[in-house]
Amino acid sequence: MSATIRLKRFGTKKRPYYRIVVIDKAAPRDGKTIEELGYYHPIEAEDKQIVFDAEKAKAWIEKGAIVSGTVRRIFNKKNVTIK
Repeated sequence: MSATIRLKRFGTKKRPYYRIVVIDKAAPRDGKTIEELGYYHPIEAEDKQIVFDAEKAKAWIEKGAIVSGTVRRIFNKKNVTIK
């Protein structure tokens, strides 16, 4: 099983919010997750947009999880370095 750290979409039409999750690579976007790391709410104020557990994310990356491009940009906004 290959794990990926990516976004899972919630919310209504034109008012999305996303959870940052660890999910099987072959699973659908809104499929069953392995673990939830945090959330990204693009409509909120700048300081409330991104909340996640950086230690859990780093642990999953060390285990071999692949990070999607969008999640990589979100981590960079919070100054979390990813190898």
